[in-house]
Amino acid sequence: MEQYGQCVAANPSSWQQDCHQLKVDMAKCSSSHPIIQKIRNDCAEPFSAFEQCLKENQTSVMNCAEHVQRFLQCADQVKLAT
Repeated sequence: MEQYGQCVAANPSSWQQDCHQLKVDMAKCSSSHPIIQKIRNDCAEPFSAFEQCLKENQTSVMNCAEHVQRFLQCADQVKLAT
């Protein structure tokens, strides 16, 4: 997920093409990995806000840096119950 965010930030004009495989890989991982599932559940709101920002700023994704930061902060706080 972090690689996808970094890819998007590094490719502001071509992220949709350049980061597509990372998005696909992230989706595959999230369907099976418990911590990713928990992050997607617990951090659904900041992730949705990030995705919406990307849709609205396709040619200027740097406008979404704050959204990425909020999502990553949320994800860093998620813990699996032991």
